[in-house]
Amino acid sequence: MKTFVQPGDSLTVVAPYAVTSGQGVLVGAIFGVAAYDAALNANVEVQTEGVFDVTKEPALAITAGARVYWDNTNRRITTTATGNYHVGIATLAALAADTTVRVWTERVPASGA
Repeated sequence: MKTFVQPGDSLTVVAPYAVTSGQGVLVGAIFGVAAYDAALNANVEVQTEGVFDVTKEPALAITAGARVYWDNTNRRITTTATGNYHVGIATLAALAADTTVRVWTERVPASGA
């Protein structure tokens, strides 16, 4: 097909803040997980589809199957919809003491709640 550009499971975006490999990144309505470290305003490749262990809100227990949201202010996963961006579903339960949660990004378009 002559209009095909790429599969879209990863995209190059401009880092809205300094990011480290494996960190969630939200650029407008695009959410992905950084493939490598990047400085503020540098190009970074983000994986937009897959299952990733992503930093979560401290002291928050998350059940398997729960919808999860990106808290862009604190740059972490939460279960609070209001003011945050829906990015996927937790595939495993995370205890309050855990620092990450396993998230299936499932190509959910980011949207404010």
